[in-house]
Amino acid sequence: MPARLQITNVHKAFGATKALRGVSFAVQPGEVHALIGENGAGKSTLMKILSGAHAPDAGSLELDGAPFQPRDPLRAREAGVAMIYQELILAPHLTVEENILLGREPSNFGIIDRHERREMARRALVELGHSFPLDAPVSRLTIADQQLVEIARALVTEPKVLIMDEPTSSLTQVDTQNLFRVIRQLKQRGVSVIYISHFLEECQEIADRFTVLRDGESVATGEMADASMETIIHQMVGRELEDVYPPHARTPGDIIFDVHQLAGDTKPAEVTLELRRGEVLGIAGLIGAGRTEMLRAVFGLDRVRRGKVFYLKHDLTERPARASWELGIGLVSENRKEEGLMLGRSLADNFSLTHFQPFSSFGWISRRRQNAGTAALMKRLDVRARDPEQPIGELSGGNQQKVAIGRLLHHDADVLLLDEPTRGIDVGSKQQIYHIMNELAAQGKAVIFVSSYLPELIGVCDRIGVMCRGVLSAIRPTREWTEHEIIAAATGQSGGTVK
Repeated sequence: MPARLQITNVHKAFGATKALRGVSFAVQPGEVHALIGENGAGKSTLMKILSGAHAPDAGSLELDGAPFQPRDPLRAREAGVAMIYQELILAPHLTVEENILLGREPSNFGIIDRHERREMARRALVELGHSFPLDAPVSRLTIADQQLVEIARALVTEPKVLIMDEPTSSLTQVDTQNLFRVIRQLKQRGVSVIYISHFLEECQEIADRFTVLRDGESVATGEMADASMETIIHQMVGRELEDVYPPHARTPGDIIFDVHQLAGDTKPAEVTLELRRGEVLGIAGLIGAGRTEMLRAVFGLDRVRRGKVFYLKHDLTERPARASWELGIGLVSENRKEEGLMLGRSLADNFSLTHFQPFSSFGWISRRRQNAGTAALMKRLDVRARDPEQPIGELSGGNQQKVAIGRLLHHDADVLLLDEPTRGIDVGSKQQIYHIMNELAAQGKAVIFVSSYLPELIGVCDRIGVMCRGVLSAIRPTREWTEHEIIAAATGQSGGTVK
């Protein structure tokens, strides 16, 4: 029996940049195949070729033994290859139902069968274990729920091959297990799944086989059950990764950031915290607990209904976000696509968006100086891009995230508010971000670090607080926490008082 999907010696270049230098592997019917690699390794380019968005320069693709050469994503879907992108591509003004069946609407004599469309959308969500309102505009959903709509839209096409690019990056643990249940059901129906994730433990749990890409080449393929985490990481980065979480013995200094009984319009319900110089303060909690709303409120993006926010002696409670930047407070948004970056502009513009002064004279920006400063940050953060003038929308999600973080470094922010800064970043880049956070704290800067990944909170932070239903409680030294206790606090199974 031929492989469901056979990829042979595929190459792809964009100008002088060789994104793929020879990729080969096969995916069998009913197999979950993990595609693993660092940001910039070529995963996204390969997936765009499989989904019909790009054409390969060389090499061949076969689907069920026949040549597979999709001219565009529509032809790829018609052939049975569906793609779920990491960056959501929903129509925010349309409803959940309309998004799920967009382009696949059932019809009779050219008239949309609205009853059948609704039933198909409902079945797709039930299969994922969810049933939120089909009439709700997608723009009103959380990022996690939008992700589920994206997955449901792919399922209604009944694909032969389903490509999932970081599908759990915005999902809770419960939603992730529901997704894995659906993937196992798809396997039983003979659907092949290509699963891309930087969470290697997820790959080990759900995948049958794996392929590792490095610098545009396939460097290893094998049975997942036979591979250790250490072996896969070494194959990914081509080197040993030691001290993923940097050792630190920091002594926090004076209070620099002070929040008293903060409440927003809906969330947070109540937040009190003190942040000191030289400290990394971690914030744990389930999606929807109010962590993002807390950061937006203290930064000045969302209205504060009650409470106070102080930076040194400056009362920021009623000030706009611009004042936070001017005082040296920087924010990395969880939603980099819509809030964190200008995808149509260059790396240079995105790096320096909040702080053009070093590159300007008499009101004019020197492009040469701006590019030179950007090139230095690109080197420091290992941003893989053609040059400082490349549009940031052309970069992988992980490299885009590095630019978002690099903006705060360029701005020389004193307080860094980081909302899921390692989401969609490979293990090597995560290590780099952890070390940068450690360096910044050692310089006397202060960091609030929101994350859904408990091992990194425990590995990086000096203290950890937990949010549950909009309330921040139980802030205490990291050494006093276990993962079980954090989860218990996040789910309301244990109490705690703010310290």
